[in-house]
Formats: sequence, structure tokens, C-alpha cells
Amino acid sequence: MVILVLNCGSSSIKYQVIDMQETSGELLAKGIVERIGLAEGDLTHKPVGKERFELHRPIPDHTTGIRLVLDALTDPAHGVIASLDEVKAVGHRVAHGGEFFPASCIVDEDVKAKIRSLFEIAPLHNPANLEGVLSIEQVLPGVPQVTVFDTSFHQTIPAVNYMYALPHAYYEKYRVRKYGFHGTSHKYVAKAGAELAGLDFDRAKIITCHIGNGGSVTAVLDGRSFDTSMGFSPLDGLVMGTRCGNVDASAITFIGAKEGMSYAELDAMMNKKSGVLGLTDLSSDMRDIDRAYDEGDERAILARDMYYGRVKKFVGQYAAEMGGVDLIVFTGGVGENSEELRETVCSGLEFMGVEFDRAANKGVRGTNKILSAPTSKVKVAVVATDEELVIATDTYNLVK
Repeated sequence: MVILVLNCGSSSIKYQVIDMQETSGELLAKGIVERIGLAEGDLTHKPVGKERFELHRPIPDHTTGIRLVLDALTDPAHGVIASLDEVKAVGHRVAHGGEFFPASCIVDEDVKAKIRSLFEIAPLHNPANLEGVLSIEQVLPGVPQVTVFDTSFHQTIPAVNYMYALPHAYYEKYRVRKYGFHGTSHKYVAKAGAELAGLDFDRAKIITCHIGNGGSVTAVLDGRSFDTSMGFSPLDGLVMGTRCGNVDASAITFIGAKEGMSYAELDAMMNKKSGVLGLTDLSSDMRDIDRAYDEGDERAILARDMYYGRVKKFVGQYAAEMGGVDLIVFTGGVGENSEELRETVCSGLEFMGVEFDRAANKGVRGTNKILSAPTSKVKVAVVATDEELVIATDTYNLVK
């Protein structure tokens, strides 16, 4: 079954085409549409076994962008399918499912209405995600669509971990609580890591660290999300590229009063001007921070130490919450590629039973590997995440 997987952002569309079977999937093509709505848009199409194709032209909206993707997929030179009739389903990443969606689901009018009702608490992501659904209705009418939510995996978190100690009325009126994100990735790498380490996923204590420009850590207890570092929004938890993570709320109200900032300005400051960018005034990209770190830049050294240290704090917290840990997994752009991050987080955890193998960790980038000694009580692994495969699998299982 050929499935198109879409991840629509406000001005971009990431996509993959996967031929799904019962137990596996074969990638046929992937690519990205960028700069939607600007004077000049870009399409980069990468078919497996063929030359990449690029197109540069105005792309006024998501529907136009998806039409260009479908044209590329069926093109005689760089296409991977003979006709659009081969696309049997479309799977969409949706950032926020609120309390409505504990699992992926086939799109209907009720699903679209609920996604729309969450625009207020996910204004940067859900509108674009829904735009993808509506665009497919126009260009591939009648093809089944499935929505896969970043928040679904975290719907098993108990109230003691998802509630905030705020007046209960705000939960009753506005559903203010922890939701968590990156759930598709956390679920995938926890399962893959357990298999790699020879553990029973449904009877293991696993800590997954999805670390990139955005990042989160999740405690996975007996196959279910038990706690996670992101909260009501993706702002909470770790130090990130531009997000501040954990911070005393009074520090924010103090800054707002002193600077005469509006709520919207404070929100933008915490989400877009903080993190390692705010600490260094250099960059939000950890590769740039690494270079400045190696050159001895004091603020870069502080920023990277904070970035790494916050991950370690959550690993320790979640080990305490679960009464131990069997496996620690690293994934994401930084988690998969930074040996320094993995070594720094695991150093000093010998008291927990972690015997980190520095030689095994050396030079590991974007692959699946055990990074702990054979005698280590707690296993450590790096797993390359594959959220698109999870979306395709859920879509296949629901549509077939």
C-alpha cells in the first residue's frame, strides 16, 4: 500500500512516500516544499535510486505545494509511481490532539473540528497541519486520510504528573495541563531501543531523550508514557535552540513589568529569543555553539553546559520517578549525532548502574547502536528516529 506522509508547517511541507507491507515499509521518495507564501518557493524532491529534482517558483499556498509534490511523484523522469491512483492513503503529523485523541484516527468532520478547536493552544502548528488535510481533500478527493498526533503517546501520563498546581478552575475551563510532544518519536525509539537492548518493551523502564533544536525527555514505564519534560506547550523542560525551558514564572512577569512587554511579546521572547540563542547571542544551532565552545567562547561554554546539564537532570528525575531505569535512549538531530552530549549526560551516572562505553560512542552519527558496556546494569543506546514510518504504519493499520 503506497502511503503519502505529510508534515505541514506554516510555510513548509515535509513529505515521504512509503510502500507499506504488513511488517515493514520501503521508502520510495522524500522531500520538502519551503517558502510557501513568499515571492519564490522551493521544492526539493529526492526519489530513491534517481537524481534529486529541484523546482523554484512561487508557491502561494499549501494546496499548490501539494500539487507540485504529486506532480513530482508521477513525473516520468524523477517520479516513483505511475499514477496518483497508486496513493491509497495519506498520513498527517498533527502537533496537538489535546485530550481528544489518545491514538491515531481516520479523518472525518468531527476530527477536523476538534483539531480546529485546538488552534488557540497550538497556534503555530495545528492550523498548518489542518491545512494539509484540507488540501488533500482538494487534490486527492476520496483518498482516506489519517491523523497521527504528537500528544497521543503522552495521554497515558497519570494526573499526578500532568496536572499543574494552579487553581483547578483553569483546568476545568481551559484544560490547562501538561500534554507533552514528540510522542511519535519517543514511542518509536523506546520500542526500537528495547529491541536493540533485548528488553521486553512492555515490562521495561526506559528514558528516551529526543534532543534537537527542540527537545524533550520522556519516562516510558511498561510501554506507556509516564512523564515527559514538555508541558502545556513545547516551551517547557529542556534548554533548546530558542526556547528557555524550565524557568521561574515570576522571572518572566518581573521582566515583563520592567520592560513594559505584552503577553504576546513575552511569549515570543521565551519561544524565539531564548535558549542557547538568548544565552550566546550567536546562534540557535548547536553546531555553531559547538564551534564557539571549542574556540573558548565563555557564553557558548555556559550555554552548552546548561543544554547538556538539563538533559541529565531529567534523566535523574525520571529514574527516581520510575524507581530505576533499564535503558536510556538518545535520538533527534543532536542526540543522534553528538557524541559529546551522550557522554556528558551519561558521565557520573555510575551510581545508577550506567557503564558508558566511550569507545563505542566515538564517531556514532545517525545509526542504531548500544553505547554501554556488556556488564552495564543500565543499557544506553542511540536510535535514529523515524517518525514518518510510525505515521505510515498507523495509517496502514487504520486504512487496510
